[in-house]
Amino acid sequence: MYWKIIRESFIQAVQQLTSNKMRSFLSLVGVSIGIFCIITVKSAVNSLEDDIRNSFKKLGNDVIYITKMPWNEDPNMNYWKYQRRPNPGFADYKALTEKLKTAKAIAFSLFVGQYPIKFGSNSVEKSFALAVTEEYAPFNNIEFQQGRFFSPTEYHTGANRIVIGDKVANELFGTVDAIGREVKIFGRTMIVSGVIKKSGKSIIQFYNLDNAVLVSFELARSMFNVRPNSFWAGNLQAKAADGVTEAQLKDDVIVTLRNHHRLRPSEKVDFSLNSMTMFAGPMEQVFGVLNLVGYIIGGFALLVGMFSVANIMFVSVKERTNIIGIKKALGAKNWVILLEFLIESIILCVVGGVIGLLIVLGVIKLVALATDFNMFVSVNNMIVTVIISVVTGVLAGMIPAVQASRMDPVEAIRS
Repeated sequence: MYWKIIRESFIQAVQQLTSNKMRSFLSLVGVSIGIFCIITVKSAVNSLEDDIRNSFKKLGNDVIYITKMPWNEDPNMNYWKYQRRPNPGFADYKALTEKLKTAKAIAFSLFVGQYPIKFGSNSVEKSFALAVTEEYAPFNNIEFQQGRFFSPTEYHTGANRIVIGDKVANELFGTVDAIGREVKIFGRTMIVSGVIKKSGKSIIQFYNLDNAVLVSFELARSMFNVRPNSFWAGNLQAKAADGVTEAQLKDDVIVTLRNHHRLRPSEKVDFSLNSMTMFAGPMEQVFGVLNLVGYIIGGFALLVGMFSVANIMFVSVKERTNIIGIKKALGAKNWVILLEFLIESIILCVVGGVIGLLIVLGVIKLVALATDFNMFVSVNNMIVTVIISVVTGVLAGMIPAVQASRMDPVEAIRS
């Protein structure tokens, strides 16, 4: 019996869609727009959240960043207080490397300026140079499309070797293999050891090295003033050893650097310790607000769609009044009539929801073609589409269905 009711309701819903195309279209537009608003916002938020979390994952959740300014405070607050602090330098890196036992790895890098780099008649004018320690590449999960990072011997002897970004390699060499080529930079002839893999399509990129030239810190010390200045601070990072918590690593970094900076017990620290976990709470709040906005906007559209579908159902009840009377005269129960119209309303709303979902998929495809941002519709969002459509169908069809189920069979047949 249930299967028969569902089958008949489905047939009647199809008849409503095909026999009154314009009316059905206008009625389902609201449901489609509502689903489109909700699922588009949810997909955008989920995609952005996934993108940011993957970016954080690449950097590592167990990494401490030693800076002179905290990340969780407005830069305009206490600016001069933090500006007077010393920038993290190579001496801090050496102190942590020698004395910090709870760290698995420590890395340091320093911006040393923008320099033109030349190969034959080709040149790149705006490449930026970073002086890096030997742990820098493995620490930051840098991948190479050609070649490799500096070997221990090349690093410690300050060999004339460089590692370049993907954009620099393309502009200098094109399709020619870059490894082992001699280029002119810093007034010297340098040999290319490796080409860094092109940065992905992540919307949040903390380390975009496409236009970078990496030199070993030992080589940089012989060519530049590698002491951090007031404008360019060194990037000092420490990764926790296996089994060591972030809190424990922070405590040990504080003790080590306090001793290194010769701070008295009464003096406050002159550095800040930051980590990616500091962004977790604010991100959850932002994503929550964005999802709420999507539900509010979509909710208004769904409300309009719900009344439109209810209007279809009232018309459907009116057109089939005598059929309802005949069914009840033949013994059909009230709940059978009620269920029949409810299922018809649900089917209409699910059709509208599917149309809205298809529009979302089309928009996401266009966004992917026009930008580098990778959006997707998750299975959970598809399930949400079905649930919202079903609930909208129940709410839209309840009053017309109750009205139909309570009809007097004699009066219904007469009408």
